[in-house]
Amino acid sequence: MNPDRLSLLHDVADAVAVAFAGVRDLGPSGVREGQYALDVVADDAALAVLRRAGVGVLSEESGFEPGTTGEVVIIDPIDGSTNASRGVPWFATALCLVDGDGAAVSVVANQATGERWWAQRGGGAFRDGVAVRPTACTEIGDSIIGLNGLPPAPLGYRQSRVFGAVALDLCMVAGGVLDGYVDCVVEAHGVWDYAASVLVLREAGAHVADLFGRDLIVLDHAARRTPVAAATTELLASLVAARSAPSG
Repeated sequence: MNPDRLSLLHDVADAVAVAFAGVRDLGPSGVREGQYALDVVADDAALAVLRRAGVGVLSEESGFEPGTTGEVVIIDPIDGSTNASRGVPWFATALCLVDGDGAAVSVVANQATGERWWAQRGGGAFRDGVAVRPTACTEIGDSIIGLNGLPPAPLGYRQSRVFGAVALDLCMVAGGVLDGYVDCVVEAHGVWDYAASVLVLREAGAHVADLFGRDLIVLDHAARRTPVAAATTELLASLVAARSAPSG
């Protein structure tokens, strides 16, 4: 475990929180489609901290910057920026530090509530300092599932919820709030959307995969994935199968 790197990621989340508190323009940035002015402010605040630490950065907003330490921090400065722009209290700063062995440390900070999830490789997963575990749900018919978008065909779950910030949605699977999560929009998510939560899920004992079986943790700004997560291997297999079934 690397407490210094965990502290670094918390420091970044703190800097974004301070910057976001001063945001008055909640409209589009005017730079690219789908980007808000608040995304740019948050990214600038995060980069200032990360550059001082010498780590590389892969950010949704500003792309890739090499560092000097051999580590890269994958960051979505504001995941759920549409929620943030509309006053929906469900948006986060998501950070995952990757080293030569893969995802090492992550923090997902709900910037609306202050709640934080974090994990370190081999060190477990936590929600505000309390260790988290997923549910024991194995049957899709018993499950409560988080969604992104609408399923092309019925998936068979008991109930569903759509919250609008995948980093936080996935953490709820890790913490036993949801039994699973299914991305119903093909290739909608860049690695910054889910990388931090993937480590939280795995360290909590939950399971996550790309719908098409590809690696999830990639240092490629252009890559897109379709994540599916579940509390158990049995439920994950059922959700992947249901999501992969032909519609109609």
